Amino acid sequence: MAQADFKFLIWIGLLSCFVVCGSAQQGGSNCIKANAKSCADCIQAGPNCGWCKSATFFQEGESTSTRCDDLEVLKTKGCPPDEIENPRGSQAVPKNKEVTNRVKGAAENLKLEDITQIQPQQVQLKLRIGEPQTFSLKFKRAEDYPIDLYYLMDLSYSMKDDLENVKSLGTSLMSKMKNITSDFRIGFGSFVEKTVMPYISTTPAKLKNPCTVDLNCTSPFSYRNVLNFTSDGNLFNQLVGDQQISGNLDSPEGGFDAIMQVAVCGSKLGWRNVTRLLVFSTDAGFHFAGDGKLGGIVLPNDGRCHLDNNMYTMSHYYDYPSIAHLVQKLSDNNIQIIFAVTQEFQPVYKELKNLIPKSAVGTLSSNSSNVIQLIIDAYNSLSSEVILENNKLPKEVTIEYKSFCKNGVNGTGDEGRKCSNISIGDEVSFEIKVTANQCPEKGQGETIKIKPLGFTEEVEINLEFICECECHKDGIPDSPICFFGNGTFECGACRCKPGRIGKLCECSMDEVNSEDMSGTCRPANSSEICSNNGECICGQCVCRKRENANEIYSGRFCECDNFNCDRSDGLICGGHGECKCRECECAENYTGSACDCYMDTTPCVAGNGQICNGRGICKCGVCNCTDPKFTGPTCELCPTCPGVCAEHKDCVQCKAFNRGGKKDTCEEECSHFSLIPVDHREKLPQPGQYKAQSHCKEKDIDDCWFYFTYSVDSNNNAIVHVVKTPECPTGPDIIPIVAGVVAGIVLIGLALLLIWKLLMIIHDRREFAKFEKEKMNAKWDTGENPIYKSAVTTVVNPKYEGK
Repeated sequence: MAQADFKFLIWIGLLSCFVVCGSAQQGGSNCIKANAKSCADCIQAGPNCGWCKSATFFQEGESTSTRCDDLEVLKTKGCPPDEIENPRGSQAVPKNKEVTNRVKGAAENLKLEDITQIQPQQVQLKLRIGEPQTFSLKFKRAEDYPIDLYYLMDLSYSMKDDLENVKSLGTSLMSKMKNITSDFRIGFGSFVEKTVMPYISTTPAKLKNPCTVDLNCTSPFSYRNVLNFTSDGNLFNQLVGDQQISGNLDSPEGGFDAIMQVAVCGSKLGWRNVTRLLVFSTDAGFHFAGDGKLGGIVLPNDGRCHLDNNMYTMSHYYDYPSIAHLVQKLSDNNIQIIFAVTQEFQPVYKELKNLIPKSAVGTLSSNSSNVIQLIIDAYNSLSSEVILENNKLPKEVTIEYKSFCKNGVNGTGDEGRKCSNISIGDEVSFEIKVTANQCPEKGQGETIKIKPLGFTEEVEINLEFICECECHKDGIPDSPICFFGNGTFECGACRCKPGRIGKLCECSMDEVNSEDMSGTCRPANSSEICSNNGECICGQCVCRKRENANEIYSGRFCECDNFNCDRSDGLICGGHGECKCRECECAENYTGSACDCYMDTTPCVAGNGQICNGRGICKCGVCNCTDPKFTGPTCELCPTCPGVCAEHKDCVQCKAFNRGGKKDTCEEECSHFSLIPVDHREKLPQPGQYKAQSHCKEKDIDDCWFYFTYSVDSNNNAIVHVVKTPECPTGPDIIPIVAGVVAGIVLIGLALLLIWKLLMIIHDRREFAKFEKEKMNAKWDTGENPIYKSAVTTVVNPKYEGK
């Protein structure tokens, strides 16, 4: 038992070793595959790679890249922890102003620039390649946040009745928006179409009045800014009331031109850095990039402001903007757009909404009477969702988001960028993970900006890349150690100048394959260069690396390795030693060529304290039994020896029941134990009550079973407990058997009679049915016997003439 426990502990230890070594091998393999020539190359190979700068670290024949390996592997190879270069990334938060708890009643006492809805405002990250840096971002919607709303309306002829309702929009919308914010401003603009054929008629009369003769319409235009942002609702009503309907030829309108100008002409329209809403009201579709070719316009929209006297003057020169271009400009200027369109064009604008983040679509009634409620509902919908976006990432960096929203809702991937159903005063958080995949070519820093869509506030992330080790700054340029100044001695190794190679930069690239140098890479009386296990570089062997990073060639001629030693149980050196230059150096208490001989005798100790039960010799932790009859881990088993039960069967039988083969010699041969009778099997001693206890069940000549136990007490006296009454099999009961046979015969007879009777009844019924059927089919009269012949015969005289 002790030996089994010991082996179990050994296997557990080996398994743990395999797990640790395997994980180290996986990480170390990536570090070694990088073939790092300097500390900088090493730390860029992976976050688990370290560089040993100890001057005495590697063995003869190993290359400089041996200094780069997994951190744990470097320690196991003997590199002191304080000699391992392993710079780690870090983060700092220079600007971390708390989010504002803004109360509407005190809004006038708080300046706009003092309102904070996102935290932190600036983060500095030092990134090591492959090592992510994670920080938290909080967002909280401030109460009574200012709003600028620009109402952009289609003034084509089909919107005539809508204009009448919009004329009173200013004061009505002001009144409703007071429930949301105390700082609300509104602006107004209108659009029709590009002023070239085929979008409008260019005849002089139609340019002056594009409508029918009996209607007075204004000249067509592309986009006009009617009113800059104002908090005066009456002024809005007055200026909008002066507007007139215009007209065009085709159904789609030039609204995209107008949206672009509203987005990029912020200084001319008066946008503030607050919540910016753009309401786009129309009852038609839209032109987009490429449609301008119909009018001979081929130049792409330049995305710049071209307002002169509040009119867009370049509609005939630049094409319509593309959807992607609009998305970019709306996002850059933090504008959230609300499409107020009629039911007919709902499907079109809903598809457009899916392409424009932070946009909404509302159904406009035929005369725009519901526009105020539509705006309020759309604003509530937009403001209840926060979506984070970042500017274009450097190619060396990736970013991941994880959201922690209300009611325990979390999101990852694309869903990790946003939270929905946010009310005023709710606080949500995001976990942002930034990872560098490579160092920039010039080593310069980068900046990433993250902001919620539709908000002006943003988080600035300044990135600094860790591309050099700390010991780099202590390097000695043109060091004499590096072959008369052919490299920089840094981090314990030479960093060669371009065109130089070797551990000490002692060779130029032109000398690498010189035959004179290869002669020093061969052992005496051998033609093999570096034992066929490496390359001769600069007259020195650089040993080849194997796929398994833990298997290493070493030596001046790469003649040594740590994996070609004798094995035991499939393990190098039996798992109890270290392979050095193809020979095992065994651990304590182990010997042999494969360290498979365990010198401790503990596994050979039997339960009685004897080594191998006194029947063998303990060799390499295993009992070699000298008595061929015995076997087992401690020579305790004897397959050919009679068992305890069989050995004492006759004596127990004669002493307990006065029968058996030793009945006549019982006193002489069976006095070596004491007999104790018991009434039942349950009263026999149980395990633990006596030493070396055996439970026995034997059969006598009468086929009766008797039960006994053989045990030894504390004084080594043999004691036998035996059940008084043997268990004998009982004979059969004749009467029930005979009665059963007779009853069976009678029942079988009755059953046969019943079956015969049943068959006869069935046969008779079938015959009777057959008779009835034939009777029904008879062709004679059933009232006269067919075989009856009359007794009267009438004879006629042939010559009788009736006279």
